[in-house]
Amino acid sequence: MTYVEDELNSQPECWTRAAAEAAGHAAVLPAAGERVAVVGCGTSYFMAQSVAALREEAGLGETDAFAASEFPSGRAYDRVVALTRSGTTTEVLDLLGALKGRTRTVALTADPDTPVMAAADDVVVLAYADERSVVQTRFATTALTLLRAHLGQHTEAAVADARTALAAELPEGLVGCTQFTFLGRGWTVGLANEAGLKMREASLSWTEAYPAMEYRHGPISISTSTTATWMFGEAPDGLAEQVGDTGAMWVAGGLDPLAELVRAQRLAVAVAASRGLDPDRPRHLTRSVILAP
Repeated sequence: MTYVEDELNSQPECWTRAAAEAAGHAAVLPAAGERVAVVGCGTSYFMAQSVAALREEAGLGETDAFAASEFPSGRAYDRVVALTRSGTTTEVLDLLGALKGRTRTVALTADPDTPVMAAADDVVVLAYADERSVVQTRFATTALTLLRAHLGQHTEAAVADARTALAAELPEGLVGCTQFTFLGRGWTVGLANEAGLKMREASLSWTEAYPAMEYRHGPISISTSTTATWMFGEAPDGLAEQVGDTGAMWVAGGLDPLAELVRAQRLAVAVAASRGLDPDRPRHLTRSVILAP
């Protein structure tokens, strides 16, 4: 078993622990009514998109998501939340340094022995969700679960659905597809983006991700009999039928959307195996992007 397989299989236990710990971190996480930005790089940026949408949907305050390198320095926020598994990513550390003394910051990380511990005003360490694989799975979903619980949006049904996602067979013929499109709405757009990234990282697949209502505005034109279109959450009316008319495979997201991401992680590993690739060692990638001064 690869590291990534072992790590993605541990997600139900990680989620349960994170949800139980959320209340203990409430003092350093965004309070209702605060104006908040959530930042990260790569996978963490896509989790930031989901957190931001969830928080606004819950009516808890204006919330934006940015890639750490694209943070708008002219905007004022009450708190900035940084997601960084490694605690060493250059763009995140640079941003936290720039915000020091003028905006309260909190970082969620997996490694307590890294520069982020001093760079952020507050830190939440999820060491039990750290990973050996370059490809992120459990840290990202565990951090999102903790924040989801903090927002009052987590239920045990998500954990149960994650167990189902790990146990159930993937749809027949899915691994053999040559192009994968992931769709979301609201907070699940970030999950769709992350599913696409997992497929690219682990299996070198041709993948795309869009807000579901945007799929009809051009992207559907690429759909063929070897395309899989996977919906995270409830689909817009008529979209499944339109995708079916193209000959593509429609994958309905019947589980909790975060559990659907677990299924997509499994697909990435399965496609990698079918192509003779090692998902623990994706080409041109490292665990953390550390740039020279």
